[in-house]
Amino acid sequence: MERFRSYILPFAMVMGLLLHKWCGQLAFLAPYLIFTILLLNFVAVDLRKLHLTKLNVWIMVYQTLASVGSYFLIRAIFHNELLAQGVFMGILCPVAASVVVVSCMLGANRETITEYTIFGNLLIVLIAPFYFSFIGLHQDMAFGTSFWMIFKKVSSTIALPFFVALFLQFCWPKANNFLSRYKDITFYIWAFLLLLTLGRTIDFVFLHGQGNGLNILWLGIASILVCALNFGLGKWVGYHYHDTIAGGQLMGQKNTAFGIWMATVFLNPLATVFLAFYSIWQNLFNSWQIWRFERRSARPQPPLKS
Repeated sequence: MERFRSYILPFAMVMGLLLHKWCGQLAFLAPYLIFTILLLNFVAVDLRKLHLTKLNVWIMVYQTLASVGSYFLIRAIFHNELLAQGVFMGILCPVAASVVVVSCMLGANRETITEYTIFGNLLIVLIAPFYFSFIGLHQDMAFGTSFWMIFKKVSSTIALPFFVALFLQFCWPKANNFLSRYKDITFYIWAFLLLLTLGRTIDFVFLHGQGNGLNILWLGIASILVCALNFGLGKWVGYHYHDTIAGGQLMGQKNTAFGIWMATVFLNPLATVFLAFYSIWQNLFNSWQIWRFERRSARPQPPLKS
């Protein structure tokens, strides 16, 4: 089964495209799948040793400043509010809860990935409500209201599996060790989750994209440029902290489902098209990375010289 892993993500994406009309009926499974992925990751690391690293800090600084900076820059140059909102969300969007799946498969440090999964999502809880007070359709919404909406969404995804894993590590270590043996199956759970989320996104584009062809074209072009920037810059930052894979994945692999929710609630809903395209590019890139990694791993190693 492992030799087909590099083809599973493209297969899931194609099936999401073909079955997009039916994916919405299974959307209720998504929170349970994310909970399972995170729980199996959290039990595999010592949560008591997690701390904020310099790599984490630089990625948080990038998300905080580059997101709002790109928004005003694009508005000033292109006078296109929709495009500015799309790029803004493409950078601000938090790291995917499932980022650990691909990252660890490619050799990233599991603790680094887990740390930013927690801290990066907490960052969005703090800064996103402030940005939405002067960007988007609901600038008159009270800060406390938008904060609570985003907090509930993030905490239900991240906090519950975190505290369950913490309880197991302190009070039931045998159960924790048992679950940690199955951390590798998260890849297949994530592939099914990708099928559902991408299918729902594509269905949204089909329903709301009619008559907006030029805007969709610009959003698609911008999404591939931002995706390349996020992964490329992330790898460059990660290189300086001896974990290129972690840097690239943490900055590049986005929780587009959560980003689409924020864009739908606070911004022009059509800006979600940017994140729909972004999801395609990031998963194509992840598929290529997995294919290249497994191809290299399969090469016979030269004998050691005596």
